[in-house]
Amino acid sequence: MGHTGGVRIVVMTAGSRGDVAPYAGLGAGLVRAGHEVTLAAHAVFEPLAAGSGVRFHPLPVDPRAELHSRRGRRLHDARTGAGKLVRLVSMAREAADALTEALVEASGTADVLLVGGALGPLGHAIAERRSLPAVGLPLQPLHPTGEFVAPVLGTRSWGTVGNRLSGRAVTASMQLVFARSVRSLRRHGLAAPDPSRPPRVRTVLHGYSELVVPRPRDWPPGLEVAGYWWPPDTGRLPAELEEFLAAGDPPVFVGLGSATVPDPGRVSREIVTALRTAGVRGVVQRGWAGLSAGSDDILTVGEVPHSLLFPRMAAVVHHAGAGTTGAVLRAGVPTVPVPVQFDAAFWASRLTALGTAPGVLPLRRLTSDALAAAVRRATADDSHRERARVLAGRLAAEDGVAPVLAALDRLAR
Repeated sequence: MGHTGGVRIVVMTAGSRGDVAPYAGLGAGLVRAGHEVTLAAHAVFEPLAAGSGVRFHPLPVDPRAELHSRRGRRLHDARTGAGKLVRLVSMAREAADALTEALVEASGTADVLLVGGALGPLGHAIAERRSLPAVGLPLQPLHPTGEFVAPVLGTRSWGTVGNRLSGRAVTASMQLVFARSVRSLRRHGLAAPDPSRPPRVRTVLHGYSELVVPRPRDWPPGLEVAGYWWPPDTGRLPAELEEFLAAGDPPVFVGLGSATVPDPGRVSREIVTALRTAGVRGVVQRGWAGLSAGSDDILTVGEVPHSLLFPRMAAVVHHAGAGTTGAVLRAGVPTVPVPVQFDAAFWASRLTALGTAPGVLPLRRLTSDALAAAVRRATADDSHRERARVLAGRLAAEDGVAPVLAALDRLAR
């Protein structure tokens, strides 16, 4: 496979920044191990691969523009996880059709495909038709289990059978998203696989730690938990932010990452009032929601490396996406999860179960009083900080790249 001892790897992913950054970090680790890695992701995320030795293959679709479109805004109208899932499937189908040609093109140079969770069915279909080995790399526990409900459907258990059925429903929804795109692969020059050929054994490695979500006992062999893939530590904090940090006590970070909100102005005002009521300084990140707050004791920032900023915070208030949840745990600071959509409620519930968060504050219940109380509990109760610090130490000892290298080694043999 490949040349000069290395393997030509194409990592494909789609979605928000949190769906791309971990794979940029994984890619950098694979490059250090001597492999040639190309990251296929939305063009807007090309800077994530800069300087790491990872090549970049741009995919169409701007996910931020999609979430701000009329279709994207309708996600907020759905009151249940199932309702959001139905609308997400409809939105994702259009995006999948637009991505297919670029993904087929990206796969043309590969010896192995590493397929991000969001692209599962399409990535594996491309691998099958190119007779390439593939490894699935989801950032969430997507496979059905009786131990918990499918992460995108909330956190309330449906019982062992119901939980497993919820996972199957989500798997079926993902197949539906990509059904049209998979059918179109023949048009892109990829014929259907030979039905007489035995199917490949599928390897799936999950990009989070067993310390955060233990591997379900009812999962079949081949589904493993690798550990976190940390985004590359590149860049530095802006001078203005460094000055602000040096000018007083550690502030509280507030950001909603790639989540969008129906009324950014109202949410921003609630945040400012909450931070002042709690008596803390604040760093507010604009993010895709477009939050804004300005005063002597609160600074508004754009994109900044979480790995550099979070360890210097008194606490982190965030949307509980998979990527940001990992970054907060890595930093070893207390947290206030404000889940907005998709799998955020699942990760928020993990943070409270681990004791690093005092509780969950869903966006729909976010008021200045509720946020001020949560920030006070997160910063005043030393037990949250201590649990976060201990867990961060244990996560630092893990190597999420090693299991991927071992899987590549097995495939090469």
